Amino acid sequence: MEKRPDTQPYLSGRRLLWGSLLLLLLFCLPGPLAAAEYRIDSQTLFQFFERDTSSGADQAVIPAYEYLQADVGSLQEKGLSFHFYGWGRYDFADNDYYEDADAGEILYGYARYSADVSNLDLRLGRQYIFEGVASDAVDGLRVGTDLGRYLTFSAYAGQPVSLDAVDGRDGDSIYGGRLGHRLGGRYELGLSYKAINNDSDLDEQRLGLDLSLFFPTGVSLSGFTVYNLETDGFGEHSYDVRFTVGSFDFRPFYQRFDYEDYFSVGKESANPFRFLTGTGEILSVYGADAVLHRFADVDLGLKVKLYDYDKRGDASQYYAGVLTWHGKDLTSLGGELGVMSGDASENKYILARGFFYWDQLPPLPGAFVSGDVVYVAYDQAIYADDDSSLFLSLGVGSKFLKEALELKLSGDYSVDPYFDKDLRGLLVATFAFGS
Repeated sequence: MEKRPDTQPYLSGRRLLWGSLLLLLLFCLPGPLAAAEYRIDSQTLFQFFERDTSSGADQAVIPAYEYLQADVGSLQEKGLSFHFYGWGRYDFADNDYYEDADAGEILYGYARYSADVSNLDLRLGRQYIFEGVASDAVDGLRVGTDLGRYLTFSAYAGQPVSLDAVDGRDGDSIYGGRLGHRLGGRYELGLSYKAINNDSDLDEQRLGLDLSLFFPTGVSLSGFTVYNLETDGFGEHSYDVRFTVGSFDFRPFYQRFDYEDYFSVGKESANPFRFLTGTGEILSVYGADAVLHRFADVDLGLKVKLYDYDKRGDASQYYAGVLTWHGKDLTSLGGELGVMSGDASENKYILARGFFYWDQLPPLPGAFVSGDVVYVAYDQAIYADDDSSLFLSLGVGSKFLKEALELKLSGDYSVDPYFDKDLRGLLVATFAFGS
């Protein structure tokens, strides 16, 4: 079934509307469900920026977004509950900037049942699955349970949301699961599997191993390995170690990505980066983060991150120092000074950053103001005479109605070799209420 771009925004917006009406209906039902717990969060965003469109240069784009989250049922205890989260957009400028983009989407909408027996957890509907190698939005069923004291098991099956707009949904499926072994708070080891079929053709098949290990001395090791069963190769390794010695926190890490095995290679794959599989590139990333909490209210940090590309013979290193002062409540002030040294011109620069967050302003308790500035000076011009970039951000906000309503206003300005003079405005209204 071929996608029709001209009707897709209408269909997505209609789904969001029906989902919202269904939630309102649930509130009106008699009986135990109507008297159940509920929580509703509404976030409305108004944006302003300019872009070049087919209508002309520097056209104003003024979209409004509504993000609605609702949870109904047994939210604090085991039992039946319903969960919904979706968004919709309206463009006040009414130009063609969003002509081919969706106007709304149900991000998740599912029914959940949980029980004390074996820690049973059932979910039916559109949901996000994070089970080892899986990090996908799925329309389907997910079940999780304990198998005795030391084992956990979860499985899922349905249709992948990412393939919804790729030649229809006929023949699309996703399934997988995870088997875990744990020993109190000492360690957990998991083996997971995921398979995706697109138009009845096997598009992706992966096997994963994840590990969390905690030592009595406060040292922990965590990470995962992903094996691509279609290409018979390891696509990703990612591990880090965390430990604390007195007031010193240290986290070394290592990551390795084999592009041929990391990205989906199916001919019908929806992955926009699948073309990278043909490069045969192998990227290794390693380094460490260190933070010293020795001084009252002041943290000193050090970042080291090294990038190594096997095929293109490019290597780069980033070294940075970070200083952060912590005041009352969430108030903070800090800066970062870093140096990137690499073979490519875009990987040779000095970075300077300053940021602050002032919480609980004296005139208006509950109000805050924040700011961020980032300046990058390149060793060589990237395009013509563009040898630097600048980013500025300033935001203010406050809470009202016993903190049920929060208003935030921010403005961003940036200029860099890739995008000349971009100015953005954003107003966010967040309202939350529940039983």
